[in-house]
Formats: sequence, C-alpha cells, structure tokens
Amino acid sequence: MPFHTLLQENMAALLRSARLLRLSPSGLLHVAGTNRTGPPLGRLYSGALCGNRTAACSRLSRPGSDSVSISHVWPYSAGGLRGYAVAPDKKDEASVSVRSKQAQQFDWALAKLDSSVRRTGRITKTLLLRIFHDICRAGYPSGNQALLLLRSCGSLLPEVPLEERTVLAHRVWEKLHELGAQFDVSHYNALLKVYLQNEFKFSPTDFLAKMEAANVQPNRVTYQRLIAAYCHNGDIEGASTILGFMKTKDLPITEAVFNSLVTGHARAGDLESAKNILPVMRGAGIEPGPDTYLSLLNTYAEKGDLESLKKTMEEAESADCSLMDRDIMQIIFTLAKSGHQQLIPDMVERMRHERGYVPDAMNLCLSLITQGQDETAFNVLKSFSSLEPDNYNNDSPNLGNFFLRHCVTMNTSLEKLTGYCEELQKTKRHSDPLTFSLQCALEAKKTGLSFELMKILKEQGLPIRPHYFCPLLSGFLKDNNTAGVMEVLKGMQELGVTPDSETMSIYILPAFPSTEAARQAITEAGISLDSDNFLSLEVRSLAVSDLAKLYTQLSDPSFPPLDHNSFRNSLILGFRKSDDVESMAKITELLFKDKRFSKEGTKPAEGASYFLYNLFDTRTEEELQAQEDKLRKYLNQLQAQNIKISLNIFKGIRNLLESHHVPELVKDVIALVDPRDRASSGSASASPRFTGIEGKVVALEAKLAELKAQNQPLGLILKQTIQALCAEENLQRALELKQQHEEELTAGSYATLINLCCRHENVEEALNLKMELSRKDSSISLDAGKYIALVKLLSKVDRVEEAVDILKEMKEKDVAINDANVSMLFYALNSLVTKGAAPIRRLQDTIFTLGLAKPTANLCSPLISAYLESKDLPGALEAALEFQKLYNQLPRIHDILVALVEKGDTELLQKAMDFVSQERGEMNMLYDLFFAFLQTGRFREARKIIETPGLRARPGRLQWYAEKCIFVNQLETLEQMVDMTSKLFECDRDEMYHYVLRLCKESNNWEKAEAVWTKMQEENIVPRERTLRLLADILKTNGQEVPFEMPETWYERSATAQQEQSAPPPTTAEGGPEYQTRLLALCKRGKAKEAYGMLKKADKQGLTLTPAPYDHLIRALLADGAYDDAMVVKDIAVSRVPGFQLSNIATSLLIITHSKKGETSDALANLRSMIQAGHVPSQLAITRLVQAQGGSGDMAGIQEVESLMQSLGTNLNLSSMVFVSNKALAYIKNDDVDSAVDLLESVYTSPDSSSPGMSFVFRKVMEDDNEQAIDKLSAMAEKLANQFACYRPAVDLFLQLLDMDKLDEAKFMLARCNAVAEQKDMLVSYVARKAQFPGQVGKIKALMSLIPDFTEKEVLYPYLMKCHVTDKDLESAKALHEQIQKEGMAVDELSLKRLAALYRNAGETAPFTEPPESFKFYADQLKDRAAKAQVAADE
Repeated sequence: MPFHTLLQENMAALLRSARLLRLSPSGLLHVAGTNRTGPPLGRLYSGALCGNRTAACSRLSRPGSDSVSISHVWPYSAGGLRGYAVAPDKKDEASVSVRSKQAQQFDWALAKLDSSVRRTGRITKTLLLRIFHDICRAGYPSGNQALLLLRSCGSLLPEVPLEERTVLAHRVWEKLHELGAQFDVSHYNALLKVYLQNEFKFSPTDFLAKMEAANVQPNRVTYQRLIAAYCHNGDIEGASTILGFMKTKDLPITEAVFNSLVTGHARAGDLESAKNILPVMRGAGIEPGPDTYLSLLNTYAEKGDLESLKKTMEEAESADCSLMDRDIMQIIFTLAKSGHQQLIPDMVERMRHERGYVPDAMNLCLSLITQGQDETAFNVLKSFSSLEPDNYNNDSPNLGNFFLRHCVTMNTSLEKLTGYCEELQKTKRHSDPLTFSLQCALEAKKTGLSFELMKILKEQGLPIRPHYFCPLLSGFLKDNNTAGVMEVLKGMQELGVTPDSETMSIYILPAFPSTEAARQAITEAGISLDSDNFLSLEVRSLAVSDLAKLYTQLSDPSFPPLDHNSFRNSLILGFRKSDDVESMAKITELLFKDKRFSKEGTKPAEGASYFLYNLFDTRTEEELQAQEDKLRKYLNQLQAQNIKISLNIFKGIRNLLESHHVPELVKDVIALVDPRDRASSGSASASPRFTGIEGKVVALEAKLAELKAQNQPLGLILKQTIQALCAEENLQRALELKQQHEEELTAGSYATLINLCCRHENVEEALNLKMELSRKDSSISLDAGKYIALVKLLSKVDRVEEAVDILKEMKEKDVAINDANVSMLFYALNSLVTKGAAPIRRLQDTIFTLGLAKPTANLCSPLISAYLESKDLPGALEAALEFQKLYNQLPRIHDILVALVEKGDTELLQKAMDFVSQERGEMNMLYDLFFAFLQTGRFREARKIIETPGLRARPGRLQWYAEKCIFVNQLETLEQMVDMTSKLFECDRDEMYHYVLRLCKESNNWEKAEAVWTKMQEENIVPRERTLRLLADILKTNGQEVPFEMPETWYERSATAQQEQSAPPPTTAEGGPEYQTRLLALCKRGKAKEAYGMLKKADKQGLTLTPAPYDHLIRALLADGAYDDAMVVKDIAVSRVPGFQLSNIATSLLIITHSKKGETSDALANLRSMIQAGHVPSQLAITRLVQAQGGSGDMAGIQEVESLMQSLGTNLNLSSMVFVSNKALAYIKNDDVDSAVDLLESVYTSPDSSSPGMSFVFRKVMEDDNEQAIDKLSAMAEKLANQFACYRPAVDLFLQLLDMDKLDEAKFMLARCNAVAEQKDMLVSYVARKAQFPGQVGKIKALMSLIPDFTEKEVLYPYLMKCHVTDKDLESAKALHEQIQKEGMAVDELSLKRLAALYRNAGETAPFTEPPESFKFYADQLKDRAAKAQVAADE
C-alpha cells in the first residue's frame, strides 16, 4: 500500500478515535523559514464582507446550532459517492465544438462574476443562478466552471441568508456531479471555504473520510480549513489532532493556522491562551500580521470588551499592522451579531473612509440586514453622508437605494421601513425614498406592502399611476390567479385608480376565460366600460376577428381619433389570419389618408408606410411564401387606390422579400413607389501598372545601353538600374552610372544614392549629392527617412551643427514625419549616448523647438541615458524634471530612482518623489517608489509602500514591472511583488500568479509552479483556463502529476492519450453511482472504446444509468468516429431510459459525422428534428453539413438548411458566404458552371455587397482540377475587377494560385488584371496571415517577387522578421536585420524584441539593447503604425 494512502487511513482513524492530544504549540508547530511562510489569508479578495475569511480565521462567526453531519445534508452521500467524484488523472477529451463552447462559457461567466465583484464587491443570487443554469444547459461542465460556482456560494452573496447559501452550494455540487464534472482537491477546499463563510456545522471527520473514499488526497489548504472548522466551534482537541498530523507530514504551519487557534481558544473560553498565541508566533519566526490582530479583536467583540478592543487596536498600530476599514467593518459585524450594538458607534468613528469604502460598507449593511440587524445597518449607512457614491448628487440624491431594496426583500416591518424613509428624506440623503421603496416592493411582487406604501404616498398628495400595478398583475397572470387579479383591481378601486387600455389588454383581460367574463367581473368592481380604454380594446378585438366590421366602425365619421399604433399589432395579426383582401386594402387606405389614425403633427402616409413595412417584417418565410397570391392581390389593390410609399420603405420591404426568397413580389411593391431616377454607380477601371518583374541589374544595364544607342530617353530605366544597384549595395557602380548620365538623373535617383551613401557612412559623397540635387532644383526635398539618415551620420562623425542645419531644412521644406520616422529619430539620438549629453541635448532642442516631432518619453530618454551612462545622477534627475515641466514627459524615471536607491542618496530621492507626487499624483509616486525598492531588493520598504491605506491596483503598471521581471528572470522579485499585492484593492490575483507561472515556464521550475498552485488555493482564487493550462504544461513537461482537470485544447489530445486497463463494471445495481463516475471519467479521458465495453457488459447485467452517462459516451464515440458503436449506445439508452433524447452537443456531433461520411440526407433529417424540438445546432455542424451538400451537388438540401437557419432566428455567427459558396460548388458539381458564375456575380454586383471572400470556392475547384470551372471563374473575377472595380474575387484567385505554388498562372493573372497589385490591404492581410505559421516565408517572398512594392518596407519587414523567428531561423533573421540597417531604416521595437528572443534561445548575445516593454505593447504600437502608413509615391 502506498505510504500516502496509509497515512490517509491513519488520519481518518485518528479523527474517529477519542481525542488524545491537548494543544501544545511549542511541541507541535513546525515552521518553514524564519519569516512569514505565506501571505495572510482572508484579506486577499475584494469580495463581500461579513462571511468567514479564507481557510483559517473564522472572522465573522456566531454561536451556532448543533453540529450537522454532511451525510444529513447531501442525498446519497452516506451510502454512495454521489456527493463526490473520482479525482481526475487525465484531461477532459471533448470534441472541438464542445471544448470551444466550454471555454467561451467559462470566460463569459468569469467575466460577469469578476465584473460584479470589482464594481460592488458582491454578486447576486440571480446572476449566479443564471450562470449555473447556462452551464447545466450546455451539459458538459468543466472542473474550472465547477470551482467558479462553488466559490461563489459564500460571502460573495451577502444578500442571501447563510443557510440558503449552503443549500445552494450543495445543489451546485450535486447537479454538476450528475452532469459529469470531475472534482479534485481544489473543489473540496472550495467547499470547505464556503462552509466556513456560511458558518455551516459539519463533521470534519466525515468530510475527510469522504475525500478518502473519493480517492482525493487532502493538501495543506484542506488541513488549514479543517483546523479553522474545529476552532470555529471551540474544539481545540480536534484542531490539535490535525496539527499533530500536519507535523508528521512535515507541512508548514502558516499564519492562517495561528489565526484559527486564536479564535479556537477564545471560543473555548480561554482568552489568555488566545492572547498567548501571539508570542508563540513570534517564537516560531512568524510576525503577527493584521489578520492575527483581527482574529483577536473579533474575540473581544464577541465578549463586548471595549477596553481590550481599544488596547489591541493600539498594539496593532504600534506593530505596524494598520487595520483597514474592511477589518473594522468585520468587528462591527461581530459586535452586532453578539448583541453589543452600544459599542458600534465607537468603531464607526474609527473608519477612515479609504478607497473602496463605499462598496465594502454597502456589503456590510446588506449582511447586517440579512442577519436581522437593519438598525445597525442604518447607522452604518448614515456614515456615507461625507461621501458621494454612485448616482449621488445635490440635485437628486438617492443614498440608500440598496438599503431600502434589501429591507423590502427581507420583509422589514412597514413601521421600520417608513421610519428609515422619513429620516433619509429629512436629512436630504434621498430625494424620494418612499417611491423607491414602492418600486422595490412592486418588483418583488409584495402586494400587501405595495398597497400600504401607495396609501401613504396618496396621503402625501402624490399621484398613483396605473402602471404601478403592472408588476403585481403580471405575477398573478403568470400563475393564472384570477382572484389575485381581482384583488389588485379592488385595491386600484380603493386608491381611485382606473386601469388604462394597455393594462387592461395585457394584464387583466387575459386572466379571464372570455371577454364577457371579464366585463362582468370588471363591472362588479365598479369600473366604467365607456372609457377610451375599452374603445381601444374593442378595436383590437375586431382587428383580430372581423376586418369588415372593423372597417365599418373606423370609416364612420363619428368614430373618435385613435392613433393606429395603439392597435397596430392586432391589425397585423388580423391581416395575417384573414383572406378578406378587400377589407385589408380599405383599412390600409384609411390609415394612409385619414388623419384621425395618425399622431398629431405627423402625416398619415408616413406612419402608415411603416405599418406596411411591419406587415411584411412580422411574417416568417413560410408565411410569405404561403400567402404570396394574397399579398399580390393586396398590393395590386393598394396600387389601384393610388397608395404611395417612399423609396426607403420599398428598399426595406424588398430586402425582406429577397431574404425570404419571395422576390416575385418585389415588382408589385415597387409599383407603389413614386417614379424617380436612380443613378447607377460605376467606376473606371484601374490604370495599368508596370510591375518590373525581370528587374535584374544586367538586363537593366543592357536595356540602358540599347536606349542610349537609339538616342532614346533613359529616365525610367536609369532610375530602375540605380535602384537595383542600391539594393545590391553596389555604391561604386551606382556612382559611376551617376557620373555617366548625370544630366538625365532624376530627383528620386539622387535620393536613393544619398541613402546608400549614408548606409555606407560616406558622409562627403552624401553631402555632395545633396548639393548637386539642390543646384538642379532647390525646391526639391528628400523624404523624412533620408533626411534623418543624414542627421544620424553627421552626428556620428561629430558634425552636430551640420546635422542641425539638416533639421532646419526639413522644417523649411515642410517635410512630413510619420511614426516610423519618429522611431528613426529616437535611434539616431540613442546612438549618441556614449558621446555625452551635449550633442543629444542640442539635437533634441532643435527637434522640439522646430516642431518636427512631438516630445515623447521615448524621444526624451536618450539624454537621460547619456547622464546615467556617465553616472551623473543629479544631471539625469534634473533633465527628467525639466522634460516634465516643458513637455509633460518623465523619461526613464524608474531607472533614475533605482540608481538613487542603490546609491543611498536620500536627498535626491526625496526631491524626485516630491516632484512626481506633485506632477503625477501620489498614487503614481507610490508605484514608482514601490518598483524601485523591489528592483533593488529592499522588500521590507516595498511592502510598506504597497500597503499604504487607500492604494488601489493599477493593472497596467503591475503588468509593466511583471514583464520586466520575466524578461530578466527575476523570480524572487516577482514573487515578492505578487505576495505584497495580495491585499491591494481590485488586484487581479489570477493575473499576478500567471506572471509567476510564465517565469516558471521559461526557467523550467516545476517545484515553484507547484508551490504557486498551493498558494492560489490558499487565496481562494478561481484560475482562468489559460492559467491552468500553463501550470499543467509545466508539470507535464517535467513528468509530474497534474492535480486538477486539465483544460487542454482538442489538438493536444493525441499527444497525451494513453491506454489504461479497464476496471470491471459492478455486478449489482447498488454499484450504480460508482459505476457512472467510472464511465464518465473514461469518456472524458478519451477512452471511449473502453467505456463502450464497460457499458455493454453492464447492460447485460441489467444496470440502468441516468441519461448523462449515455449521452457522454455517445459524444465520445462520435468524436472518435465510431458511429456504429454510438448508435448501439443510443439504442441501449432508449430502451433503458424512457423519453431519452440526445443533447444538443451529441446531435451536432451526429450531424458532423453523417456529413463527413457523405450521408447528407441523414444529417439533414437530424438537423430538421433538432430545430423542430426547439434546439440549436452548433456552428460547426451547419458548416460541415452545407459543405458536404455543396460537394455532392445537393442544391435543394442547401436551400432547406438555409431556410431552417432563418426560421431559427439566429445566424450562429455563420460566415455570410457559407451558403453562397456551397451553392456555387453545387452548381459546378452538377456541371452548371454558368449558374454558379451568375450566383457569385449577383453577390458582388449587389449595391449592398460587402465584397466577401471566395477563396474557398477557388480552392475547392483547383483541388478538383476542374479546368472549365477555373476558366469561367477566372473570367468572372477579371470582369468584376475591370468593369465593376470589385477586386476581391481577383485578389482571392491570385493569392490562391500563389498558395498552391502556381506562380506562372499567378503571373499571368497579374498581367491580365494588374489592378490586383494595387490592393494593398488585402495583400498585406495575406502576408500577416502567412506570418502566423512556420514555413511560409517562401510564399511571402514569392509575392514580393511578383509585386515588389505592394507595400512599404516598414510594413513588410516586421512580417518577414516574424516568419524567421517562427521558423527559428537565426541566420536569416540576422541577414534581414543587417539589410534593414544598411537601407537606413529603423528596426521596429517588436522585431528587435523577437530577434533578441531568438538570439537568447540560440544561446547567443544580441548585439543591441532589447526594448524594455512587453511584446503586446510593441505589437499594438506596430498595428497603429501600419494603419497610418501611406503608400509612397515614386519620386
């Protein structure tokens, strides 16, 4: 038997036996390290107050009832394992679509809960249940989703009573286990945490035994929380037993355990021992922290000992353990629950109203009201008066909305509620508290309270509106409670309120079996039937039942005015049901021409036109097709009556008819439009361009000689020849050509030569060329890049004043500078760092004074670098402060502060901090100082800074420093930052630990990663999927067991699936729960065949399962392609479970399987039945089915699927071309290429066309080698490009040819349709896509050879560098880097960062300084730069 298993059994036996040990801290405690062994627990999450804190300290406790065993609460938990699942040892192996949906659902749920917690510090039960139901509906909950739900059932629900929270937690556990969720130790720890927060009495012995039965090994967090559970009940013996066991396992005793012991001794009545825990902690090397003092303060609060409270708070302050407002709030909560309300005002006065005070105080109030302490909550609420919470202003104050709402929810007495409202209004904290309380009562459907509040409002002279009663009526209507509706009507009668027509028609009449019954009941209630409301009701009734009678009534001149919008919906419904076309047309004419039925001040025809549009809009496709003849007659009669509609209305109706495949009615609708000219848009074809494909130097020089012999102009060929020579870096030959043909040399050629001279550092020749160009034409200017190259070269050779002159010339000639040029300026300045501050300052002053570039931190930083390089810290600081004063930029302030801290220059450091605080605020100053202390290893000082009261998280700044630590491999510093920010308000703890895991991954430190996982559990963090995936990857790479369900992606499946021997199925029905667990575990680990064998054997033994295991096994088999076996399982399920139906996921997988096998009719039948049952298929299922139908030429099938999707009411995010493309392929498959061309042409020539892509069609046709289709589709693409200026199909064809290595065909395509080369955005997009994957650099270079200048090099080179880095081709990356430098271009920061990483991975040192910011920072910067880049014109 393994040692750890034996140890577990001994532990359970020890707990079941009589208590043998008394607490002896000095003998039992084992402490790792000399200081804190872990961060304080419980103060780590900006969540709701007033529940027990994490793991150890029972901070908000109350004397509880008798202990309740878990088995008394969870059904089946005593006899079986339904409450728990077998711990997983493999990852979940679901299909692609299941995994994708699961990840999306978790991200959505986490985002919703996280947003709620960040804004308010709590979540609502409604939101939690919504997420729970959504996850259950998906039918495939992950372990992470289960963890998220469980951890939300505790103190984050302050508005829910404690007992109800625990019931909810058990409900979540049971349901998720039934659905196949696998639970590991983190789930059990989360449940323990919820028990502690909800003060739930349970047996730790039984809990531990159930973990053992489920084969889940407890960890340090489990033992800590079990100790907390014992201490909560004052059971020191039980706690000492676990402490002894922790010592035998060599587990460290953290501060959290000591905090629990403080509570335990106090609950046991031994306050002296509780106080003595603090010196014991110090003796063990752990300094008591704020949590420890808070535990002691809560014990005094329970006793009502004010003097001890004050004394201990003073001790905490003197020990540098400042208590936050949230800690004092917990003391207030304990005082209130213990009946010591008289001491609460003193505690309220001690609160400092720090940042985050309002949401924390609100949660305290909510928890107090939930516990029946609303008077204490109101006293806390009054402390808000000096603050301005959300929506609180002088004009309309509403302080206390949350308080009043929760009082209503918790059934606070009317006397108390009105008293609170009166005081809130009298003190001007709330403008109208009674009305708001009424609103809350109506929303909660509390009829009695609502009527009492309405009576009070009426006595105060405020009006009572009919719509106030709608929430009450809707509740009774939903329950078919006619008596309740009549009760509300009588109440309305007593209040003197008459229901309006909307209330009558929507909320009152439907509650009665007939109109006559309603009339009789309403008459008895004393409500008149001669009102306008009943007139409207009568019209609505006739509109649905008798159009002819309705027309007679409406056309009567004595009929009063009535806006047709009040009965529009009923009239549309009547039109849909009736075949009386004549009455329909007459009523429509009446609406178009009679002002009585339109809004005052509007034309009748305007409103009636929208009625006509809605008439079509409300019909489904099936209705429109079925009633086509009726609608045509109706439209013809409208035309005969000279009814006219606007062009916009016609377009709307036309679009509806076309989308519903009833285009034949369009000509009847257009007859109603006033005749008007419609100009058709056209565009000239693009002008041809010369691509210069064969631009070799030899050929160009030969051509040049030929032209010269023929005495022809040389300009263009000469320019191309010089450009080619410059590309080859042949400066000597280029200058020779310049000398030979100087008269015909263009300005562009001069510019190219100047740039080449700069690259070769030939400063004299560069200046001579520039002077010659000026003599030819002084108005000509170079582009910014070439000017900056000259500035850099001149500065480098100590000719700074000449460089300044160049900058002045740029200003005089108004040379435009873009972002890329600004980066070049930075590198030019940065290259002068070793030359000292003077030349840099001279150039910077000139640049900023002339306004050539906006001062940025990047441009200012070279001067700071020069001072730091020379160790001149005063100079660096003065320069930085000067930049802040002049330009509001503070470059390299972190490096300056680090240098000052290292040097110990406190005077300069204080000067810097005072200045930063004044200019950028105290919070930024504190972060700057925090990072400086961290960087220099002064962790104690850093902790004091980050624990400053009122400081909140700045994610951007924390990310910046974390990325810096990761880059330079500073694990200890990063760990310290993560630990220190545990109490930081609004700090994303998952994100912080993710930084540590990233560094563990890079350094391959699995031991540290495992310790991080334990710390995350101690903090009760819900990790995101990416965090779990990263941790799992680290552990698996090092051959370690993964202690949780791994959320891996579908494509990792084949790499990790291993065969395991199957355990035999149970032989009796009593083994059902264990058997189901085993079967689900096999399905989720990808062992579908093994699970299938188990099920068949069990079926022979007569074992019946719940529906979930059958469905999971069918999914797993379908995902493996085992269709026949899946159908066998389905037959077994149908025979065993009455009414068994496949889930949405399983049905979608079945559709995909049929589609892959070419069985499109079976797939369509499944889709049809699925939609008829009201279920929604997956996007992948629809796409695969339509593709299979297109490949087999099944046009009718595609049309039916399209119709089914439209009836579904959602497009499932399907591509706009999924049906069009596959229809075209179906035509082609049926040898009807012309129809395919017509279909595609209609899409691209439509006025509303968004020019979608059709690469899929081209690829399929080329794969089938269908020459006829290729020719016709190519002709169509060229026609669309040349005649309609629609270039997308031509570009798609060109790129598809390029993708399939058909370069000759691509070259001919380019010659026939040379406008393709002008489609920069699409070509750059192609390059960007290719750069994402390895081995694609050849495709990009092929594109460059065909279209050399389709984009700027500043845009192209970063993608080439990305390709080389992706291919791990260091030599090619080096060559590209050198080429960029030779061309005088600035290498973008992202490329430098990628190249530096490539050097580092190859074990080489990069010959440049790696940019300090993150990859994301530079990627975003590069995107902005590419968006702004403009195509440079030929010079």
